[in-house]
Amino acid sequence: MTTESTNNKEELTAEQLADDIVKQAEEQVEEQHEHAHEVISAEQEKINELELSLVAAQSTVVDQKDSVIRAKAEVDNIRRRAAQDVEKARKFALEKFAGEMLTSVDNLERALQNIDKDDESNKGVIEGVELTLQGLIASLEKFGVKAVDPQDQPFNPELHQAMSMQEVPGVAPNTVIAVMQKGYELNGRLIRPAMVMVSKAAPSVDATA
Repeated sequence: MTTESTNNKEELTAEQLADDIVKQAEEQVEEQHEHAHEVISAEQEKINELELSLVAAQSTVVDQKDSVIRAKAEVDNIRRRAAQDVEKARKFALEKFAGEMLTSVDNLERALQNIDKDDESNKGVIEGVELTLQGLIASLEKFGVKAVDPQDQPFNPELHQAMSMQEVPGVAPNTVIAVMQKGYELNGRLIRPAMVMVSKAAPSVDATA
């Protein structure tokens, strides 16, 4: 009886020991599993943070790229406007000076119109005035000053200033029949209109009268 009881106790102790070992093993596995899960979660969190940082950095790069493109476009516009302003200034810087020189041209032309060309004593004066006038006109042309002399041309209100109108038989209406003073352009821009006389249509006759 005693021996049997002792054997039962030994078997129970061995079974309990086995259960304890299995239980400890299970606990260790569970702890390792939890630890691994914690490690994976921490790494995933770090990955998520890095992904968010990458997205933010990419967004910043795109914004900066757009800013650079806009800044470059603005600089190009400023350079283009500056170049246009310089070109305009270069073309029209002589406008005031040219206007003053045109007074001298007018005076020389009037002198040639009024001088007595039949008088031989005036021959030298006429040649001198003509040479001076030609030289002055040539100098003005070098800087883009061009005469507007619309004799016998259609009247153009953008280039001509009508001083009077007159009926002229055989001449179409709105034709320049006389130029009282030439006009001038500077690099294609009018700086003085030509003063002209323009033909007008004859009054209509009432045939039923």
